[in-house]
Amino acid sequence: MTALLSTTHLTMDFGGLRAVDEVNLEVRQQEIVALIGPNGAGKTTLFNCITGLYRPTSGDIFVQAPGAAPKRINGLKPNQVTALGLARTFQNIRLFPHMTVLENVMIGRHCRTTSNILGAVLKDRHTRREEQETVAFSYRLLEKVHLDRYVNELARNLPYGAQRRLEIARALATEPFLLLLDEPAAGMNPLETRELDDLITRIRNEMGIAILLIEHDMKLVMNISDRIFVMEYGKEIAVGTPLEIRSNPRVIEAYLGADSHA
Repeated sequence: MTALLSTTHLTMDFGGLRAVDEVNLEVRQQEIVALIGPNGAGKTTLFNCITGLYRPTSGDIFVQAPGAAPKRINGLKPNQVTALGLARTFQNIRLFPHMTVLENVMIGRHCRTTSNILGAVLKDRHTRREEQETVAFSYRLLEKVHLDRYVNELARNLPYGAQRRLEIARALATEPFLLLLDEPAAGMNPLETRELDDLITRIRNEMGIAILLIEHDMKLVMNISDRIFVMEYGKEIAVGTPLEIRSNPRVIEAYLGADSHA
């Protein structure tokens, strides 16, 4: 199966601190991979390297869109990484609170549209058609994440779990082949977490999008992951299926806790 994302000996240093230490990670087509580890393990730093927020100190990051040749993305800017087909959400919600739910998703379409400033001013036929297509596409995404009833509501007025789903919808608007979710269940109640579990699975099954997620909710991780990648102090300490990770002594000691395999 094709590796959509692979890192080779990826390393990130901040002065004398090594936050990511020669990590080799792979995400394959239509796969859900969870990235877990204690706070400070280097998980978000790894995400930031992959998505262009940080330039890694050494090592390589390759992406391969379905049907395309592998491409090294070290040093690309975040918008360039997004245009290649990788989209992400963040630990802290980063919506545009004073814009509507629909407008927030429409913003995600920017990297897939061709209209320019002149077209926006003159409202030529191409620009009008593209705007109509963007509205329709964005509304269909809101239906997929069950937010269509909030279409004209300001983003700031949504319940917390709905705001999280809106962030995912905006990321999906870029038409990614790989979606990176940074602690999507953080702050959610049990009902919202179950809805998120269902949403992530549907994104993979219905849209064919691979998913890499950082998450501390171990029930969610074990329920939806095909493989789990475990980090500690910037290093990879284990990779395997949920069953393998659940029974791995080193993982139990480092992260899950001594009674988590019971």
